[in-house]
Amino acid sequence: MDYGGATVLDVPAVAVGRGEIFALIGPNGAGKSTLLRILGLLERPTAGIVRFRGQPVPWGGRDILATRRQLACVFQEPLLCDATVEANVALGLRLRHRPAEEVAAQVGTWLARLRIAHLARRGARTLSGGEAQRASLARAFALRPDVLLLDEPFAALDPPTRAELLGQLQALLRQEGCTTVFVTHDREEALRLGDRIAVVMGGRLCQVGTPAEVFGRPASEEVARFVGMETILPGRILASRDGLLTVGVEGVCLAALGKVSVGDPVLACLRPEDITLRAAEGHAIVESARNRLEGRVESAIRLEAQYRIEIACGPRLVALVTTQSYEELGLGPGSPVVATFKASAVHLIPR
Repeated sequence: MDYGGATVLDVPAVAVGRGEIFALIGPNGAGKSTLLRILGLLERPTAGIVRFRGQPVPWGGRDILATRRQLACVFQEPLLCDATVEANVALGLRLRHRPAEEVAAQVGTWLARLRIAHLARRGARTLSGGEAQRASLARAFALRPDVLLLDEPFAALDPPTRAELLGQLQALLRQEGCTTVFVTHDREEALRLGDRIAVVMGGRLCQVGTPAEVFGRPASEEVARFVGMETILPGRILASRDGLLTVGVEGVCLAALGKVSVGDPVLACLRPEDITLRAAEGHAIVESARNRLEGRVESAIRLEAQYRIEIACGPRLVALVTTQSYEELGLGPGSPVVATFKASAVHLIPR
């Protein structure tokens, strides 16, 4: 896709299966919304073909309108008319000239399912952000679309409202079995909703896979950093025995699993939640984790119910611990700790 002679989106191919929830994630300006608009037939690509149910989409005349009517979109900013909530939810159905009894039934059903039936006669301009987004979702679901497209629908909401609405949407999508393309820059939203996840960066698809694949086995350093691999260490494979690799990293050896050869340079990546901390002093503990590094806490930052801990132990590791564990361990800058993690937690990216 080109804008003003510059390529902003270069996607050779991407497919969304029937009934699948397909999440597009990436930083701001990566091209996610542009791809969504193309998939939603709201924007014509500079080159290439868009297929719907296996058939090329015609970009002119009445045929594309007929295809568009099988889709529904919800955007970050609710696009509501200056009318009642009830009238807004009914709008799409009336534009499609559905019978009055069908309109009434669908509107009543979706006002109730989105928990805004009590707001039916309220003016749309009097709604809070969360209420307005519920109305937008009710309007979209009332159409019974073949494909639902969601462009960062929760980005402007406060955290409690966002969490509540995200849980409701998750349940509705599973109940309806609606094919969905969901754009977000929020990792939690992608993990909760996506059957598959596509990482978009710099206008390109960097990785497509299940949440476990993308978040647990990122394809590149760039993807690893975006999906929350906070420990990324350059190293080299020193040995391989019975499927277990020894990785030399900043003066220490790590045990890891992977399909790389001895001598290969790699990046050893760890998610913060995969690292366990305990006090350096105390009774010996029997541990199943193959990796055990002693070090000191460099910094501790409170994140709601958790602390983000940076540990210097040769390499620098980043771990997450609960507030309770942080207090029980008596952690703080300078505290001696032992960091442990399994060989399977170390993800290796060839360099």
